Amino acid sequence: MEHADYDPLPALEEKPHIPYAGATVTLAQDPLEAAERFYAIANNRRSVRKFSSRPVDVAIVERCIRAAGTAPSGAHTEPWTFCLVSDPSIKASVREIIEAEEFVNYTQRMAKQWVTDLRPIRTNHVKEYLTEAPHLVLVFKQTYGYKVDGDATAKKQHYYNEISTSIATGMLLCAFQCAGLSSLVTTPLNCGPALRTLLERPPNEKLLVLLPVGYPADDCTVPDLQRKPLEDILVRY
Repeated sequence: MEHADYDPLPALEEKPHIPYAGATVTLAQDPLEAAERFYAIANNRRSVRKFSSRPVDVAIVERCIRAAGTAPSGAHTEPWTFCLVSDPSIKASVREIIEAEEFVNYTQRMAKQWVTDLRPIRTNHVKEYLTEAPHLVLVFKQTYGYKVDGDATAKKQHYYNEISTSIATGMLLCAFQCAGLSSLVTTPLNCGPALRTLLERPPNEKLLVLLPVGYPADDCTVPDLQRKPLEDILVRY
C-alpha cells in the first residue's frame, strides 16, 4: 500500500481545459459522404513487398509522422519514437540484421503451421523491400519516460504504451495512404535489441513495428485477398 502521506504531482501541467467544437476538418461536408470517402481510401490500402526506386520526398513522410503524433495516448504521455531511415548504408545494416534473424525464425523458431499459413502471402526470410524502399520507419514504444524537472533519473510512467503506439501506427498507415504512399507492417521477430543498438536508441525504447515506405514497383503484385464484410465484424445492440 502507498504511504498515507504520499502526495504525487501529475506529470502534466494542471491548467483549465479549453473549448472544443468537434471535428471541423473533414473529407466532405456531408458526414456520410465523408465516412464513405475515408472507407474508399482505407480499402485501397494493401501491404506492398516490392517497391519502386522512385524517390519519395522525405517531407511527405515527415508530415505523415506528424499526423501519427496526434494519436491519443494514456495520460497524454505520447510514448512513441519514429525513426526515419533513408540512408542506404543504414538500410543495408537493418536488412542484414533482420534477414539473419528471420532465417533462424523461419527454419527453427516458428511453428510449422505458422510458416505454412504464411505460404499464400509468399513471404520468407529474404526482405528485399528493406533496401528497395526509399524510406524505413521504425516505430519504437517508450516503456517509460522522464519528468521534465531537470532530474534525468525521475522516471515518468507511460500507461498503455503499446496500445497507444499501436494506435499511432494505424494513423500513420492511413496518412501514408492518403498521401499516395504504400507501406507494409513488419514485426522483425527477435531483432529489436540489435536494431535499437544500431540506431543508438535508449533502453526505454522497444521496437514495435517496422514500416518500409514508398511506391509499388511496376511489377508489384499482392495476394488476392478479400476483407470481411461489415456484417461479419459488426455486432449491433
